[in-house]
Amino acid sequence: MSLIGIGRLFVGKPVHPVGADGRMALSDHLRELRARILKAGFAVLAAFGIALFFFEPLFQLVLDPYLAAQRELPNGTTEATTSGAAGGFLLYLKLCGLAALVGSSPVWLYQIWAFVLPALHRHEKRWTAIFAVIAGPLFLAGVVLGYVTLPKGLEILIGLNPDELTNLVEFNDYLTFFSRTLLGFGIAFEIPVFVVLLNLAGVVTGKALGEYRPWIIVGSFVFAAVMTPSGDPFTMTFMAVPMVVLFGISELIARFNDRRRARRSPNAGLSPDEASPL
Repeated sequence: MSLIGIGRLFVGKPVHPVGADGRMALSDHLRELRARILKAGFAVLAAFGIALFFFEPLFQLVLDPYLAAQRELPNGTTEATTSGAAGGFLLYLKLCGLAALVGSSPVWLYQIWAFVLPALHRHEKRWTAIFAVIAGPLFLAGVVLGYVTLPKGLEILIGLNPDELTNLVEFNDYLTFFSRTLLGFGIAFEIPVFVVLLNLAGVVTGKALGEYRPWIIVGSFVFAAVMTPSGDPFTMTFMAVPMVVLFGISELIARFNDRRRARRSPNAGLSPDEASPL
């Protein structure tokens, strides 16, 4: 790669020429994709290196929900462990890797956005920008709610252990459980946003959402039961209830958008049985 190419790679300018018709050849798309992947990869690696220096606070952040559940259980009910000679090393890699993916997410999400953006129309760019602004905080809200409810879910699960046995929690497995729980809550809060996008695209109407509202409520609880690794009704309810509320807000937005779209239609207010003047 030339010095010019390397400079363009890091300053974020296009690494390919654009034709007079505004289109790019397949090879140009592939070079652009390679540049975006390299940028995202460098960001993840840099975040991973930084996370190694903050392992202790990150470890404490993950450990706190387990300790909160442990305090609510009888003494000696559960104990956190690692297994194998490389258990601690794997814990370092997994925890720092998870923190790197989360911490560098603004960079690699932007790279995805920047690669897709030129192919979108102007109105599509506007709606996707709105989606990005709303989706991020909603995902974080779901993650925070999952973190807050995790101790109770752990307490219920570990509490099912017979009194004669000590529950040994292998921490690498617990980290996977921790990640799945928080990711499940984050995704759950994103689904209503996708419903609004489908309405804006004309795929789903607010009236249809109202007709299927009972099934949406049932589906929300089924989804929560499947997505919560703990499987306890407490955690499931804390995921499902906000989902139902967000779906209700999505339905209101969809109905408002349908009315706005109908008013702008040249045939607004006309009966389908009315004869055309032509």
